Amino acid sequence: MSDPTSSSTPPAATALPRTNRKERVGEVIANKMSKTIIVRVERRFPHPKFKKVITGYKKFYAHDEKSDAKVGDRVRIEETRPLSKTKRWRLVEVVERGSEVTPVAA
Repeated sequence: MSDPTSSSTPPAATALPRTNRKERVGEVIANKMSKTIIVRVERRFPHPKFKKVITGYKKFYAHDEKSDAKVGDRVRIEETRPLSKTKRWRLVEVVERGSEVTPVAA
């Protein structure tokens, strides 16, 4: 009869599934920093008093290791441990590439 506490593998060695992390989809509004993007996430909700549907926006700083997200792209970001003072999200994937907008020469 085997005792479950006297297992040959320590409890930390077993592969535990990662807990569910928050994910958001938003638009990249800035990528001027190295390995960091700013993502604007849209949230639609009814006004608490007047019940009219309003749109709220929030900016998230996300880690972009390969710097492959450009301004105008729609991206999926995921919650992670704090990477800096303001950065708590990381880029998972680029969902949709934005249209390449060329600035007009004055």
